[in-house]
Amino acid sequence: MSNKHGSNISPNLEENRRRFINSFKNSVDLLFRELRFGKTNKGFLVYLDGLVDRQYMSSSIIRPLMACQGSEPILSMDILQKDVLCNSAIDIVQVFDQAVQGVLSGQTALFLEGVEEVLLLETFGGETRNVQQPETEATVRGPREGFVERIEVNASLLRRKIKDQKLRLETMNLGERTHTKIYMAYIEGIANPKIVGEVKRRLQSIDIDGILESGYIEQLIEDSPQSIFPTVGTTEKPDKLAAKLLEGRIGILVDGTPFVITVPYLFVEAFQNPEDYYSRPYYASLVRLIRYLAFYFSTTLPAFYVAIQSYHQEMVPTSLLISMSAGREGIPFPVIFEVLGMGIVYEILREAGIRMPHTVGQAVSIVGALVVGEAAVQAGLINQVMVIVVALTAISGFLVPPFTGPASLLRLYFLVTTSFLGMFGWLMALLALVIQLLSVRSFGIPYLSPIVPTNIGDLKDGMVRFPLWFMLSRPSLLSPYRRQSTKNMKKSLRRIKGS
Repeated sequence: MSNKHGSNISPNLEENRRRFINSFKNSVDLLFRELRFGKTNKGFLVYLDGLVDRQYMSSSIIRPLMACQGSEPILSMDILQKDVLCNSAIDIVQVFDQAVQGVLSGQTALFLEGVEEVLLLETFGGETRNVQQPETEATVRGPREGFVERIEVNASLLRRKIKDQKLRLETMNLGERTHTKIYMAYIEGIANPKIVGEVKRRLQSIDIDGILESGYIEQLIEDSPQSIFPTVGTTEKPDKLAAKLLEGRIGILVDGTPFVITVPYLFVEAFQNPEDYYSRPYYASLVRLIRYLAFYFSTTLPAFYVAIQSYHQEMVPTSLLISMSAGREGIPFPVIFEVLGMGIVYEILREAGIRMPHTVGQAVSIVGALVVGEAAVQAGLINQVMVIVVALTAISGFLVPPFTGPASLLRLYFLVTTSFLGMFGWLMALLALVIQLLSVRSFGIPYLSPIVPTNIGDLKDGMVRFPLWFMLSRPSLLSPYRRQSTKNMKKSLRRIKGS
């Protein structure tokens, strides 16, 4: 017998065992556990070693079954499910392929002689990483916990932040071979139903062999793959994800990775940090403006240096120009080659510092920068000002981690245009970049909003961060439900002051 989902479970134990062995081709991690319980019942458990908690399986499955010795025969899985086993989650399936998929997902399958059903018992286990502070999003003030590779753990971390029955976690499996579990998280009544439907449609349209990390999904669902700027965000922090869901965004949790996707993702989000909202707004706004300035430095400072040295010496004070010219005396290369060479050296040192072990990587980056920079100056290959420009560019790039990749590409982009046309080339390159950004969308939302198109109400959390009591509504383009519980915050403040 068969149906549209595959062949049915056989009532013969040996037939089911043979089909499992054939499906896994005698894989060494496929284990069987023979069982005899009741008066005449025979069965077996099948699971994959390393994916289950053996101690939990013994206490919640094997021990209750062994306690049935001498009792009446058990003729149905329903009796086992309701009267014998004490598992927290049990599924009954009639299709063999579903049983195989359950075992692959870390469940234990219980087969019974003469019964054409299988119990899939939750016994998830194996070695996992503990919840700890994420290295990519370190904060001084705020929660220190971060997501891990287990999607169930990540879902529980999110539930602890948002204790609302309207928080929806819709599940699906992606990848023809990997069957990676995906959770789509959003808050019903806050998230825009149209965006929720569009995210679900894009996820369901993914047709690929495997999803090994959330980066696969990022590239398959983004609006503008031709843009160097990310239109899909990621985070390792539960509090950051919770804040985005409360604004009307959608999160995508992927099993096997601590990086959670958030959509829509806008340009201004790269300059926001969860710590901005845990401290007073004045210093938080100053730091945010510094991030914008740092991004500007990291993308255009080398280009400005080339333009001034090659085309626009009149823009520099005379004393400084004399000092810069004296520093370049004896250097055999044009300024453009000097900047390109140092840029390549910087990228090599940065990549080496990232890829090598943590302690060794720091030493390589520091020693490499000092030794290479000093030796290059002493050899007359570069001047001291060039070292300052590269150092300031590198440090500025670290202030906006989401744009580290785009900043490297933009440096080269502006550098090439200014090397040919000076500041006129930089201006044309900037105009072309702005025009391109104006055409970018993230799930239908303009990428530069709320700056362009300008929305005065949403600018309160743009380049600066207004006080929390002033932020009375959600971003208008993200959520059609504008009202927030913070509308009563002013009244609370007045009561506190009055008391």
